[in-house]
Amino acid sequence: MSRIGNKPVMVPDGVTVEVVNRILSAKGKLGELSMTVVEQVEITHEDNQLVVTPKDQGKTARSMWGMQRALAQNLVTGVSEGFVKELEIQGVGYRANLQGKILKLQLGHSHDIDFPIPEGIKIECERPTAIKITGIDKQKVGQVAAVIRSYRPPEPYKGKGVRYLGEYIFRKEGKKK
Repeated sequence: MSRIGNKPVMVPDGVTVEVVNRILSAKGKLGELSMTVVEQVEITHEDNQLVVTPKDQGKTARSMWGMQRALAQNLVTGVSEGFVKELEIQGVGYRANLQGKILKLQLGHSHDIDFPIPEGIKIECERPTAIKITGIDKQKVGQVAAVIRSYRPPEPYKGKGVRYLGEYIFRKEGKKK
């Protein structure tokens, strides 16, 4: 039995939510998002709350219940507050800068990496070693952060590479003489 599915999604002021033909759409100050709700789950909108309930007690309905509630929460949070991921770059000569709609990364390769910024994502570089990714779609923000991190993941010996802000890297001891 899902415990997160029992909790209703609170809809803050300034956000309008509509459920029409299994399509949940939310509109807020940051933009508009929509998602398709699976058939095994039902979403109802009552007095500033979204209530997610399974249609039956089958295994698939119960397993989709919590996930659909979490996706609805992400939809409402995205259009009202948005999502942020921060990356930090460590290493001598490693840096990032913005040139229009392209993020240029110098990560110790023989060439610069040009990352085109996708639609709906905003990237800022306050310092050459800090990248801030913002957007209204949680999945897209996380995916962009993961792709940028994958160009040079942090290595365990010196800790050089691109990491999430506050990420702990397990350090290994080097060779002994």
